[in-house]
Amino acid sequence: MPPSTDDAVTEARRPVLDVRMGDLLEMRKPHACGGRSWRVSRLGADIGLICQTCGRRVMLERAELEKRLRGPIQRGVPE
Repeated sequence: MPPSTDDAVTEARRPVLDVRMGDLLEMRKPHACGGRSWRVSRLGADIGLICQTCGRRVMLERAELEKRLRGPIQRGVPE
């Protein structure tokens, strides 16, 4: 079933997540190693993250990152 017009308008008005290269982010749930802090290593349709505890690299879609994100710990250099 296609989204209703109201859903499409709400989706279009949602602000884009402001993520920069080098940002240190805190996630809601801990990684398997126990760490919650991740460094942004790649930007695009998918966001590349590196766990600051174990060094594991993962890729998340922006929408998924928005759901899992608690907030920024430290901001990267603005472009």
